[in-house]
Amino acid sequence: MPRHIRRLLLVLIGLGLVAVAVRNLVVDRSFYEYGHYRGNAVAEIARDKPKFQGTAYCQSCHAAEYDTWAHGLHYSPDTARIVKCEVCHGPGGGRDPGQNYLHAATGPVHPGNLKLAVPADTTALCTVCHEQIVGRPAEQRQIVSGEHAGGQQCSLCHDAHAPLRFKGALAAAAAGGNPAAGQRKTAACAPCHGPTGVSAAGLIGPTLAGQNRAYLAAALAAYRSGARKNPIMLGVASVLSNSDIEDIAAFFASQKCAAGPGGAAQLAAARAAGAAMCASCHGANGVPTGAAWPSLLGQSTDYLQGALRSYAGGDRSHVVMSAIAKSLDDAGTAKVAAYYGGAACK
Repeated sequence: MPRHIRRLLLVLIGLGLVAVAVRNLVVDRSFYEYGHYRGNAVAEIARDKPKFQGTAYCQSCHAAEYDTWAHGLHYSPDTARIVKCEVCHGPGGGRDPGQNYLHAATGPVHPGNLKLAVPADTTALCTVCHEQIVGRPAEQRQIVSGEHAGGQQCSLCHDAHAPLRFKGALAAAAAGGNPAAGQRKTAACAPCHGPTGVSAAGLIGPTLAGQNRAYLAAALAAYRSGARKNPIMLGVASVLSNSDIEDIAAFFASQKCAAGPGGAAQLAAARAAGAAMCASCHGANGVPTGAAWPSLLGQSTDYLQGALRSYAGGDRSHVVMSAIAKSLDDAGTAKVAAYYGGAACK
């Protein structure tokens, strides 16, 4: 046999021996048992799987939260939409290492020796299901997170256990007040706001006609307490009783201030003006989407710009508006105010 053939055979044999050594000494013996990974990894992954306790387990200690969840958007058996506690808070139990997944009943369990997470980044968590995505079913509530609330956390406004409920001062108060009685108490309001609450040329106050009653009542109470700083309004509101406030709010809320058209074109215009985050609460045409938020119909550009600056500077305080106003620079504030300044009463 020629010498070069023998040398080639020796090289091939040597490579074969190296391959066998690597396969037996370096590569795990279970490799490729179930594909291109260690076969034993399947059992290891299974042993690490969590143990879910179910919502009834949570109810015994967290009855109030359970009740809120059970009457909220995340629990809807009729539409097969049920977001269980452990989807957001993590599994309530674990399995001891070294046990087979199917038969391991022991392991850490909340609250004895396992602490569950309280989500801090609700924006990232909620948008897993609620970020606007092409093809996502229309009945699934969807938002564009960058436009919805200026990057603020969802939990700032929404009750996480029942997202359609709003927290604290954001929740609308129950209806109350007598419009007829309120009309008789508005003499001090007319010089600035007009006799029916429509701010015309020459008046310095915002339009109050058609305004949300709950918002008006809360605003008057805030002026009375000094939480909102305005020397004129402090003087007017300081002499009002609770029933006066409710009656005045009811009167102005009953006055007519109809909106212009809304729709997709109006939302596109709001986006172009940098006001998309405002439209989530105040509507693209100035008509609010909830009973606790003010209508922007009929407000002047100067008034709106001043209001935003007041929120940014601290003269007005509101958990959402203060954060959003501070995120706007002077140009952004002017653009938003100019956009909604065109939403006049029809």
